[in-house]
Amino acid sequence: MAANDRPGFANRMIPASAPFAYLFVASEPPVDPDREEAQRWAVEELSKPRYTSAKPSWIDEMWNQFVEWLRSLNGGSISGPNIGMLLIGVLAVVLIVVAVIVVRPRLNARRKESAEVFDDGSSVNAEVFRARASAATGRGDWQTAVVEQFRAVVRSAEDRAIIDTQAGRTADEAAVQLGRAFATAGSRLEQAARLFDGVKYGKAATTPSDHAAVLALDTELSATKPDFAGPAGNGLAVPR
Repeated sequence: MAANDRPGFANRMIPASAPFAYLFVASEPPVDPDREEAQRWAVEELSKPRYTSAKPSWIDEMWNQFVEWLRSLNGGSISGPNIGMLLIGVLAVVLIVVAVIVVRPRLNARRKESAEVFDDGSSVNAEVFRARASAATGRGDWQTAVVEQFRAVVRSAEDRAIIDTQAGRTADEAAVQLGRAFATAGSRLEQAARLFDGVKYGKAATTPSDHAAVLALDTELSATKPDFAGPAGNGLAVPR
């Protein structure tokens, strides 16, 4: 069989211009860059977008380092679901720590904004505080009159078992608890507590009208049966 008669021979025939192309390629000198040029070529190649987009982000790298650190805690035997459970535990601990660091100082700061009602641990009844307030008004000491009258309000509620006796109770706490027992007097109790705190911290000047407002509140609550219509909460005693 002649060469031209072989199957597919025509499809494999070399174009007429092919010898010139082969001659051109063969005439090119071999590529043999020096070290610096090879490094430059590599840098240029790796800087192309297709390589940059495939590079892991810094978040991926941090995550991978964190996972490797977790594995190192158990000799590299942590994998699969175990890593997920460990991560949940670590995140739970982190959240608890953050809550303690962030929330607790705020609660402490809020508590410090309100002064304790009874700073001497006194167990005297409400009438003693009322007598002290009356004596203070006689000498024009309106700051002492306001403080003792507010104490009479709180102690009277304790004596009547409307609120529990509670050591270290602040004026704000007392106002909130009494506001639950006497719903209609909630706003006035809050104002009296703010006035008490202002006097105790020495920042508020008091007037006879300030004492008169607390005295009126004390007189009204003493003659009123609690309705316990305010929001439920701690600090309330059993109604009587």
